[in-house]
Amino acid sequence: MRDQEFIRGKVPMTKAEVRAVSISKLELKKDSVLWDVGAGTGSVSVEAAGFMPKGAVYAVEKKPEALELIKKNIEKFQADCVHPVEGEAPKVLEGLPAPTHVFLGGTGGNLEEILDLVLKVNSEARIVANVIALESLARIIEYIKLKKLQGEIICMQVSKGELLGEYHLMKGQNPVYIITLNEEKKDD
Repeated sequence: MRDQEFIRGKVPMTKAEVRAVSISKLELKKDSVLWDVGAGTGSVSVEAAGFMPKGAVYAVEKKPEALELIKKNIEKFQADCVHPVEGEAPKVLEGLPAPTHVFLGGTGGNLEEILDLVLKVNSEARIVANVIALESLARIIEYIKLKKLQGEIICMQVSKGELLGEYHLMKGQNPVYIITLNEEKKDD
């Protein structure tokens, strides 16, 4: 789905190319239960919903402006299996149906607590996290080591052509680290 299709406001949004890779890494099934934590505009929730016709997406967001955008995007795209959840994770996650998949777009500084809860509720949940800050990357790497989890880390940087006068110049977006937890162990 193209970024321009979403109602955005001033809320950060996972860009189309990163969204496509992140959703691919989730490996969703038709009946998955996805927690989208730090859902922002709901772009990941809405696009993921298309892969889960018998599933449910819980779009968790603490910012009121973002929550309104999620609701508008759910309506615009008729993503009826997406349920907005207002509040801060991990507190609001308790009581939701156990996830089979989790996408972390933002954790509000509660990364470890959110991951602890997810792994407590379903130790086999497939987790994909997007981080931009190196400090956040370091925290998730330490968590992976501490909990002895299997994981994959990729760094993705997208550049898009932009017309400047008669010339096209490439304008780079921030590099994004896409971390996948609960990867199957690979035999060498």
